[in-house]
Order: sequence, then C-alpha cells, then structure tokens
Amino acid sequence: MELIEEIIDDESYRDAIATVDESGNRIWIYARKPKGWYHRQRVIVAVILLTVFFATPLIWVNGHPLFLFNLFERKFIILGNVFAPQDFHLLALAMITFFVFIILFTVVFGRVWCGWACPQTVFMEMVFRKIEYWIEGDANQQRKLNAQPWNTQKMLKKGSKQLIFVSIAILIAHTTLAYLIGIDQTLKLISNPPDENLYGFLGLLLFTFIFYGVFAYFREQACIAVCPYGRLQGVLLGKDSMSVTYDFERGEPRGKLKSKDTYKEQLKTQGDCIDCKLCVQVCPTGIDIRNGTQLECVNCTACIDACDQVMEKIQKPSGLIRYASYNNIIKKTKFKFTPRIIAYSVVLTLLIGLDVFLLTNRGQIETTILRERGSLPIKMENGDISNIYSVQVTNKTFEDLPIRFVLKGTPGKIQMAGGDMIAVKNTTTEGGFFVVIPASELNTLKNSIQIEVWSGKELKETVTTNFLGPIKIK
Repeated sequence: MELIEEIIDDESYRDAIATVDESGNRIWIYARKPKGWYHRQRVIVAVILLTVFFATPLIWVNGHPLFLFNLFERKFIILGNVFAPQDFHLLALAMITFFVFIILFTVVFGRVWCGWACPQTVFMEMVFRKIEYWIEGDANQQRKLNAQPWNTQKMLKKGSKQLIFVSIAILIAHTTLAYLIGIDQTLKLISNPPDENLYGFLGLLLFTFIFYGVFAYFREQACIAVCPYGRLQGVLLGKDSMSVTYDFERGEPRGKLKSKDTYKEQLKTQGDCIDCKLCVQVCPTGIDIRNGTQLECVNCTACIDACDQVMEKIQKPSGLIRYASYNNIIKKTKFKFTPRIIAYSVVLTLLIGLDVFLLTNRGQIETTILRERGSLPIKMENGDISNIYSVQVTNKTFEDLPIRFVLKGTPGKIQMAGGDMIAVKNTTTEGGFFVVIPASELNTLKNSIQIEVWSGKELKETVTTNFLGPIKIK
C-alpha cells in the first residue's frame, strides 16, 4: 500500500513532456502500430466520419448545398435552411450548447472526443500515420530508415510518402473550401487559371500548407501545445470521471519476467504489470499512462489494446489499462451520477430546449423598419401626417418573395417609394416607404404603430415602430 501511495504522490513526470528533451529540442515520436478491439472500433468510427466529411459538400437539396458556411458573403446553410447574420444569436447559442455537451462528456467520459472524433486525431492516426506504416513500416523500421544514409530506397520511400501527404492535404483543403464557398464554386475555382480568382487560389494554398504542416510535421504538438482542451480536462475531470486509466493497485509492484518457465511464480509476488512498456511504445503522444492522467493523453485507447494482448499472453485478466475512474480503481465503486454531472445535464437539456424552440419559431424573413434619421413629420394638403421610413427585409429562403406592408389597427395607408418591393433570396433587400395617418388619429407627438409584413396571402411578421405626430407650438 505504501508503494502505491508513493506512486500516486510522485508527479515529477509532470515537469516535462515526452516530446521535448532537456535542451528544448523536439523528440520525434515513433508510435508502434496499434491493433486490437478498440482500434478496430476506432477505424469503423473514423471511416464513418471521413465519409461524412468528404461526402457532405456533394449533397445538395433542392438545388442548394446541405451545409454551407460562407463567411465571406455571410451566407450560411445548415441542413437546407438559410441562416443570415441576423441569426448569429442562434449560431452562438448552438456553439454554447456544443461546448456544454463536450464539457459534460469530459466530466463523465474524459477525452472521448479527442480519441474518437476530433479531426486532428482522425486524420493523423487513421489517415496519415496509416500511410506512414504502409510505406515505411512499423516504429523500429521508421527509426532505421531515418538513421540510414540517403540512398535510392530511402529517397523513394520518403518522397512517395511526402507526395501522398501533399495530395491528401490538397484534397482536405479543397473539401474545406467546398464547405465555405460551395462545391460548385470550388470546381469553378480549380478549373480556371489562378489569376482569375487569385484570392481563392491563395486560400487553397494556405489551407494545403496548414494541413500538410500539421499532419506531416507538427503532429501531436497540436494536441499538446496548441489545443486548450487538454488543459481544460484538469479542471473538468473528477475522481468519478471515466478515462483511460492504469489500475495501479492491480499492476504494482511491477517487474519484468525473467523466463517463460518461472513467470507464473513471479506473478505471485508482483503486480500484473510486467513493465514491457508496450503501452508507452504505442502512445501517439509518447506518454506513460501508468503515471496517471496527463494533459497529453488523448484517450486513443492504443495502450488498452497493447496491454490486453500482453495480459492474454501471460494468462492474466484483461483490463489492467481500461476505461475507469479514480474511485473505480481505489474504492471499486461503479459509475454514478454526481451533483456536477446532474448540473451539467440540466444546463445542457435547457440549452437544447431553447435551441429547438428558437429554431422552430424562426421566421422565413426578418424585417427592420426605422424612421429616417433626422426627418420631420410632413403635413399633407388634406391635413394628414406623413412619416418616411427605411426598411430592410432579410429573405432566409431560396426564392424571391413579393413584399407588401399594411398598417394594423390604425387608419391610414402606406405608400412605397420606388414601386413594389421584392425580397431577393438569401440576402437583405433595402427600400423605403411613407406612412400617412390622419391627424385626428394622432394624440401625441410620439405614437406607436404596428406594420404587418405580407408575402402574397401569408402574414410573415408584425413590426412595431414609432410615428411622429404634428408638432404643436404653444
């Protein structure tokens, strides 16, 4: 027991990271090829996610993309619905809901997102590193290849790997651009000379450079040094949070096996961990999971698969490294809903409910009607009072809509300036009109009026604005 407490209290490993030496130089990680049950499940999940990523820009509904995030023209399409800049509050609320969802999952299940669904992990481990294994071999073969002098074999392997890496980075860059400007504009961009759309071409080069640099060279540093999520887990994880964990009570004291004939006797006096270090060799961030929860751990489960295979060979139960909580290891308690989990769940449920309510009650158009700044009421020849207004109509549909305005509950009329108004699809249309009201209906200088916005026979919304009455000089 004293040994276990000493291991728990010793956190000197947190003073350094596995990818940097004492001089501050980077240590290149040669991760051993993972295999096992968890890895097979991650491959299935990765195939699904990659298929969705590359196929989504190709899916169009009624002549429009299923998803479009055009930041340049402030045009957004999500599941076939148009979202204008006026809907930014919905996007902000959706992002807050997503982050709360991630936080809740972290509190309960640790960094499941990082290991299973994060684009950085999916592309790095399931695409680029797979290609590296295919061309250069496993970790030891990669070390030997890098150490040997340059020859035909080395140039061929290194050159073909980098060529494939660049090709995939180009593909990812084009797909990303398709989410931003649409697949039709992306195909138009790549089919025309670069000088016809220089900014688009430079954008593609920038995306390609970033993706190639991240996955070919920066790699795990994106998770260790850039992504703030790893640091957040120190705040979010509790003693009941599930994460990839080493069962130190069962594994300690660890010790190497000396011979196949005597290992059964040895295991009677030591823990199940035989200090083979396979869990370290397969780790893509170079950590030793036996040291405990670390910000570098992305919960990729490679160490679980490696350890389970060793346990099978020495005829010990699997799960020395497994998904477990600290209390599950120490107290043998099962998962339970803590007050913090319940609180996050309540907040998440409320946010989802608010998201659904706002989306279902979101109108097809959004109208802003304002009196022209600095204008004064005009007295007509018949004694009626006229005010001039500017109007902006944001059309969130894929069709042009005829718009007419009707006074509600107040005698009077609306006279359009410049003829009938047509709200152009997927954009904001501006116009103006006069509101004319009999002076007898105006009792004060500032009057509240309501204006109905109609498209054909359908009432779209009702807007309240102010109307200035006649200025009376005492």
